[in-house]
Amino acid sequence: MEQDNTYIRFDWAIKHILRDKANFGILEGLITVLLGEEVKIIELLESESNQDSDTDKFNRVDIKAKNSKGHLIIVEVQLTRQLYYLQRILYGTCKAITEHINIGEKYDQVKKVYSISILYCDYGQGDDYVYHGETRFKGIHTGNDLLVNTKEEGVIVPHLPREVFPEYYLVRVNVYDKIPESPLDEWMTYLKTGKVKEDTRTPGLQEVKKKLQYLSMSPKERRAYDEHLDAIMVQNDVLDTAHDEGFAEGHAEGCAEGRAEGIASVASNMIASGMDDETISKWTGLPISEISKIRNTLTK
Repeated sequence: MEQDNTYIRFDWAIKHILRDKANFGILEGLITVLLGEEVKIIELLESESNQDSDTDKFNRVDIKAKNSKGHLIIVEVQLTRQLYYLQRILYGTCKAITEHINIGEKYDQVKKVYSISILYCDYGQGDDYVYHGETRFKGIHTGNDLLVNTKEEGVIVPHLPREVFPEYYLVRVNVYDKIPESPLDEWMTYLKTGKVKEDTRTPGLQEVKKKLQYLSMSPKERRAYDEHLDAIMVQNDVLDTAHDEGFAEGHAEGCAEGRAEGIASVASNMIASGMDDETISKWTGLPISEISKIRNTLTK
């Protein structure tokens, strides 16, 4: 049975509410369910989540945290589709690693990083709603995992390389479509619909029920939140329309020239809808200079 209460969407909460230490339990619950082990956040680190401009709905929402084991955890929400997304999250983990080791320190100070992406957009093809990526060193003849020795507190301890290298979780919210049967399913239901089972015992979701009720927001906060939801709906509609119309033209031509015209048409539709050049570039793959030319042509 579900509560009649409406709960605040996760993408809004992570930017405006979950940075408060009193609300760490919500984020800890999600990470605990994903990783399959209890996670305690001890501090939040500098991130790029404090973006309050009119275009921040296009920007990723980031939280970078350190857990009780000293591991770094990056959680980001992606609202719109983006080219080269895998390359971007790879860059993000590499940057996190280098930012948290000082020149002259030994390599044993390199931090393990978990990168968690909550995707509210269609990304990739696959029949699952959560994908986990890790680095494994396997023998090409035996298929066995390599064990490497490290020194911990004066004792030599064998480790698997995946215990050192970053791990990635891609949570495809839009793909999820089932009746909740597990703690992860309950989290997916909340991420997609904002609904939480009344009798839930899933880590983090009990805190959601207490702290993320829509009706507990002030009138000013509710207005800002409602505008955020409207902006997402309008933007997704614009992106889908621009994509379908523009790339249909390229497909109909069946050649590189036609595809280029289709991409230009997508960019034109986006410009007409008031999007900024950076967002258009991310979506179409066109360089900023080319988008500026199209914009100039439309204004003549």
